[in-house]
Amino acid sequence: MKTLEIRWHGRGGQGTVTAAKTLGESMIETPLYFQAFPEYGPERMGAPVKAYNIISDEKILTHCPVINPNVVIVVDPSLIYSENFLEGATEDADVILNTGKNPSAIRKELNISGKKIYTVDANKISLECLGRVIPNTPMLGALLRVTQILPLETFLNHVKHTFAHKKFSEKIIIGNLEAIKRAYEEVKGE
Repeated sequence: MKTLEIRWHGRGGQGTVTAAKTLGESMIETPLYFQAFPEYGPERMGAPVKAYNIISDEKILTHCPVINPNVVIVVDPSLIYSENFLEGATEDADVILNTGKNPSAIRKELNISGKKIYTVDANKISLECLGRVIPNTPMLGALLRVTQILPLETFLNHVKHTFAHKKFSEKIIIGNLEAIKRAYEEVKGE
């Protein structure tokens, strides 16, 4: 495996930082090295935030934000149009967007070339599975499908154990697991 660098774009309160941390923590059972860390702007609900993951089979010697991500994830659909989320992304980067639009429409609308575009309606999935819009766990499901960094069942077991340890209710745990599975199945790419 080569080093996988992931940059998350979201807004405060959507679980973007938690998603990056959850992904990082799930790598503990693997032989891989990993980092997960946030970058905050104004620390308030709704403010843009970035988070990062670095995953590698070699020791990670850098401790700085991801400048040239192999994977870009946009958790908040409004950031697709208001932020340069592709800045520095590698030419063959996987771009995973929270939108109900299909990848070809987004590619044409934003004039994106050379990158792989994936879309999933994480807002809809989270609303249906959790009763409110919290798109972070569905975006993790989409990421797992796109990158195949970890088997789905391994990740689901990690989430179940972690959420139970944090004393989330059974209903919340089941809803999050379902949201991850649905996004894993529903993500579309081109």
